[in-house]
Amino acid sequence: MANIRAQSQARGKNQEVPIPPLARPEGALTQPPKSHPPEFFVPQRITITIFFLVNLLAAFYAPIQDCDEVYNYWEPTHYLSHHYGLQTWEYAPEFSIRSWLYIFIHAIIGKLASFISSRKTFQFYAVRMVLALACAFSETRLCATISRTLNPRVGVMFMIAMISSPGMFHASVAYLPSSFSMYTAMLGAAAFMDWLGGLKTAEGIMWFGIGAIVGWPFAAALIAPLLLEDMYMAYRTKDREAAFRYADGISRCLVVLALQASVDTFFYHKVVIIPWRIVVYNIFSGSGRGPDIFGTEPWHFYLRNLSLNFNFWFLLAIVAAPLIEADFRLRNRKSLPQNHIRSLVFVSPFYLWLAIFSVQPHKEERFMYPIYPFLCLNCAMALHILLSYLGTSDRRKLLGKIPAGVKFAGISMFVLFTVGVSILRTVGIVTAYQAPLQVYSPLQHPRYSNSEETVCLGKEWYRFPSSYFLPSGTRARFVKSAFNGLLPGQFNEAKDGFGLFPVTWLEPSGMNDQNIEDPGKYIDIDHCTFLVDSYFSEAQQSSLEPAYVLDKETWETLECRSFLDTSKTGLLGRIFWIPDIKIIPLRLRRKWGRYCLLRRIRKPPLQMT
Repeated sequence: MANIRAQSQARGKNQEVPIPPLARPEGALTQPPKSHPPEFFVPQRITITIFFLVNLLAAFYAPIQDCDEVYNYWEPTHYLSHHYGLQTWEYAPEFSIRSWLYIFIHAIIGKLASFISSRKTFQFYAVRMVLALACAFSETRLCATISRTLNPRVGVMFMIAMISSPGMFHASVAYLPSSFSMYTAMLGAAAFMDWLGGLKTAEGIMWFGIGAIVGWPFAAALIAPLLLEDMYMAYRTKDREAAFRYADGISRCLVVLALQASVDTFFYHKVVIIPWRIVVYNIFSGSGRGPDIFGTEPWHFYLRNLSLNFNFWFLLAIVAAPLIEADFRLRNRKSLPQNHIRSLVFVSPFYLWLAIFSVQPHKEERFMYPIYPFLCLNCAMALHILLSYLGTSDRRKLLGKIPAGVKFAGISMFVLFTVGVSILRTVGIVTAYQAPLQVYSPLQHPRYSNSEETVCLGKEWYRFPSSYFLPSGTRARFVKSAFNGLLPGQFNEAKDGFGLFPVTWLEPSGMNDQNIEDPGKYIDIDHCTFLVDSYFSEAQQSSLEPAYVLDKETWETLECRSFLDTSKTGLLGRIFWIPDIKIIPLRLRRKWGRYCLLRRIRKPPLQMT
């Protein structure tokens, strides 16, 4: 392996040095490069098509699972494109812990889409489609590298795990820095893994750096195992040019950081280094501040969450490292220790990330997005090792006595069962929680275009899909509910005398970083033209959260969609899609509430006699 690395370096200098084949015992993960791919190597044009089509389904059907995606990313993007929207405290210049560069990139996509259609919902889905394509490109790059570097069978299993998992279905098109960091982590990992044509250390550092700078700074932790391996191999091979590659990669990152600082300085009117401010807020905020005030979870939260989103793929990912170690020991591969080390390096980012975030009190599902591809890689490597043992034809071993057809049937049933369970989970989530993306459709009628109406949100404030679903001129506002934390305010709509995008540097009122409620964020419900609310038959009503849907004298229903009633639905119904047919016992069926768009009934004025 060290010889191959040295020869790869020579190839990077345009020297024609042949790469000799590696000795590759049965089941070894690292394979020699070949002039012609094996028959089951999936061509890249087919790979990217499959990834893109699956991601495209997510773009059109995946519910928005996190209100941070709406208020911290979709709403600022809407402001840049349409000059109004909802503003969170993170964008107040006093705190400034969100980068406008990340927003600006997506706003450009939305603006280009507006030249095709003025409908804001089209712009919303156009951004999602571009995210689907970006994710598909990153997935294809990593999948192709895995197939060349490890084994084509590992690449195929990686692809199956990626396209079937409910976790990737949502993460692939989520407008979140953690999803962006997931894209760049795939590109960075592919660069570090691929030694053909020369070492790509600088490229790998650059991609991880972009993910950490433009996306999420904590994603930089994923580079640690890959970079340490690169440094170790540079030391072993006495690679004198390694320092130049590291300097090259760091220089590229500094250019990106300078670009980000310039853009944020323009928007905030002060010099800010956003990645550093994010780190300070999350780690050094002190008592009463920081992420923990938004809730904490037990250490096993991510184990349960990943089990739901990846089921048996997650279990395989967990045992990947032990299987690699056992495989090395049992097959006596001490002649190829570098192969063993590389395999452990490839699976280690998953364990590192899971360990780091499991000990953090504040936990959210999106924090795991950057390691979803590494989880699928671990799963594929583990399954490959198991298949290499199951596939033995040595009649002296117990597994060798089992007919090949029986083993193939058992493996196929396991894969199909896991994929089936994953699809049931994905379909279950889509059918249960898609209503917030659907109920605003009546507002797209021409009668409401450019009307200055108000759509109010009470207890359903956290499911609002963004101002892209409202007609131009219509504003989203909040009415008081049982929630007593800090809600977003309105971006100031001042246009004259303050320059370009003045709101980004003007201090808004009522903002704080302690989640303290600001009464100024609410309006009286009498000023609401429309209201979005949910109704569940057995839910407790209160003066702050009455059943608006049943108030027929004040509100008329424009649109209602089914929404899963989790309080009445059993565990299986909450986790998976279960068809509502008679042969399914009633206790197992899913129970439904209503998610509705209401319009205030305009009573005629009293006539004087």
